[in-house]
Formats: sequence, structure tokens, C-alpha cells
Amino acid sequence: MAKKSADKIQIKLVKSLIGSSEKQRRVVKGLGLTKKDQVVEHASTPTILGMVNKVSHLLEIVK
Repeated sequence: MAKKSADKIQIKLVKSLIGSSEKQRRVVKGLGLTKKDQVVEHASTPTILGMVNKVSHLLEIVK
């Protein structure tokens, strides 16, 4: 039987990556964000939430 899909969250890049470290840039790119004010939707998994936590000063959870 298939598992019920996890809740979805929408993540928005609210600050520019100028001046951020290379590790932070890689995490943001791994989330699928490339431009300021871009919004992506991901499943609310521990992996995604950990990535969001690493760069929380650059992001905003929309939903």
C-alpha cells in the first residue's frame, strides 16, 4: 500500500546570495532556488527542513 504523501511547504528566497558563503549558496541551489523572490514547493521532510534551517536567514516559509 502506498504511503500518504507528506505535507508540502512553500519556500521563498527573500535575500540575495551576494556575500553568502559557498556552502550557503549550495544549500539554496539544492532547494531549487536561483533568484530572489522565487518560490518553490517541497515535501516537509527532515532533509528539506534541515536545509531550510541552515539558511533560514535567507529564506521565508510561505505556507
